[in-house]
Amino acid sequence: MLLSEKRNISRWVLISISFIIISLILWNTYTFFQIFKNEERLKMNLWASAQKTLINANENTDVELPLQIFSNNTSVPVILTMYDKIISSVNVPEAVTQDKAKYESYLKNLKSENEPIIIEYAPGKFQKLYYGNSELLNKLKYYPIALVLIIFLCAALIYNFYQSTKMATQNKLWAGMAKETAHQIGTPLSSLIGWIELLKTENIDQSITSEIQKDVDRLQTITDRFSKIGSVPVLEMKDIVAETAASYDYLKSRFSSQVHFSFEGPAEPIQVKINPTLHSWTIENLVKNAIDAMKGKGKLSISIESDSEWVKINISDTGSGIPKKQFKRIFEPGFTTKKRGWGLGLSLTKRIVEEYHKGNIKVLQSELGKGTTIQVRYHSSV
Repeated sequence: MLLSEKRNISRWVLISISFIIISLILWNTYTFFQIFKNEERLKMNLWASAQKTLINANENTDVELPLQIFSNNTSVPVILTMYDKIISSVNVPEAVTQDKAKYESYLKNLKSENEPIIIEYAPGKFQKLYYGNSELLNKLKYYPIALVLIIFLCAALIYNFYQSTKMATQNKLWAGMAKETAHQIGTPLSSLIGWIELLKTENIDQSITSEIQKDVDRLQTITDRFSKIGSVPVLEMKDIVAETAASYDYLKSRFSSQVHFSFEGPAEPIQVKINPTLHSWTIENLVKNAIDAMKGKGKLSISIESDSEWVKINISDTGSGIPKKQFKRIFEPGFTTKKRGWGLGLSLTKRIVEEYHKGNIKVLQSELGKGTTIQVRYHSSV
């Protein structure tokens, strides 16, 4: 049996045991509640008997025991009525007894809590004893709810810890796979570099070897990107306009002429602390995502602007657009509207921008059927 299957069985066993324990606790609590409730009913029956004794008492009646029963009741609220009129009460707040409306409302609540006890003190003459639950019984009544809430809170904390641990393990796995991929690409890449040098010595059109060299350089860049996953990147002061333009130029030459590119940026350099390799990856992901949204045909523009606090890079397309409710979801891992793909490009871009460069990324604007603008912002060094 696989280790993961054993873990799943163990997890379900623990859940089942926890469920059984919770059920037993709730059942025992309910049982205790009923026992205390019956005991209070017995006490009120004694109280009713004592009341009957006092009503019928004469100079020869021993009233010591009835009076002791009355004095022992310090927690259960009691209201006595005759012909539906209140004649006396015990353990009822004074503020309630002084207000007729509150008094009637209090009596109504007692009627809903317990069945009244009928006191027939003479043939055809009756009093009704209404009583409520004691403070202890009320606390016991709400105890299961508090217990369930505590259990759910603990379960939520355990689930959150489990998810965090699982995510951390997955992140380590992806980082390890990325580094291994970079290592595996390195061997054939070194061989390709050697072959290019050999081709340069032959009588071959230099433009061909130049283009091959560009693609090999790009492979080296990709290898460098993968090797940086899971590591803290080194940030350098770079001209963000020149770095973005370099990525733009490379991508423009690699896509169909049906995509009309445009680039607009300040003439003067703008120094920003970035990692050039990861920044180019950001631009590439956003451009490719925009081209996919346009299905390989449309207008794509990149513009750069800055102020005293931020440098803003806007990537606009004339694609299908994004519904407003998905503005934030598109950056979540695994979210994609395409039939193919894992939905990792934009989530990775967000991580590069916000975690590594301490900037932010958002959908600046989008309209269905007309296009989308995504904005990346870095802190200005000015």
